[in-house]
Amino acid sequence: MTLINPQPSFHALIPAAGSGSRMGSELPKQYIDLLGRPVIRHTLDALLAVGALSRVWVVLAPDDAHWTNYQWPSDPRITVLRCGGATRAESVANALQDVAKQTDPAAWMLVHDAARACVSPQLVARMIEELSDDPVGGLLAVPVADTLKRAGDDGRVAQTIPRAGLWQAQTPQMFRLGMLREALAAHPDVTDEAGAIEACGLSPRLIASDATNFKVTFPDDLAMAARLLLSSAAELQK
Repeated sequence: MTLINPQPSFHALIPAAGSGSRMGSELPKQYIDLLGRPVIRHTLDALLAVGALSRVWVVLAPDDAHWTNYQWPSDPRITVLRCGGATRAESVANALQDVAKQTDPAAWMLVHDAARACVSPQLVARMIEELSDDPVGGLLAVPVADTLKRAGDDGRVAQTIPRAGLWQAQTPQMFRLGMLREALAAHPDVTDEAGAIEACGLSPRLIASDATNFKVTFPDDLAMAARLLLSSAAELQK
């Protein structure tokens, strides 16, 4: 795989074509109300606050009927792509194919979960700064703090997994457009972008994050996200 290193631009890509079935809601979780706005609006606002990002691509399902029901920021950097697939990897791969028609392959793509609504602009900006000269790219992650247990078929502990050196992956995950397209084409069954890059024999860099950058997955997560967002807003007003 060819590593390209000219002066790059930076783009965010938000896959938002999923149904979010674990939320138990009729609405896809990216549209569930969080402090009077859909979850994805908070995610968008955080990314748009990062001055280094020249474009924010939002990947919707082709038949998404919800996006037009909301008011979105009038920021010219937002571009909607209705090419989402059945899986996250397929949605990202489809989007990158469209993005590649108008963007240099050396551009950095920061793929970020629509439901990680509490990500801070400062964290994303620091990630860009730390990875902008990296030959591979990397991802936000946190060291695993709890003891891990592997379950057997009988529901009992089969093995304790040593946590030393283990990290929990988050997003954004930041890789060059051309490199990521090649990796996902070769390894379409991965669960995140870093997995595709790793499968190509490369080693993404881990950028330390924190637990506030969590993904809203279950109903109880909404209350936690609301508390974090209100706390962040209060800090900004001081």
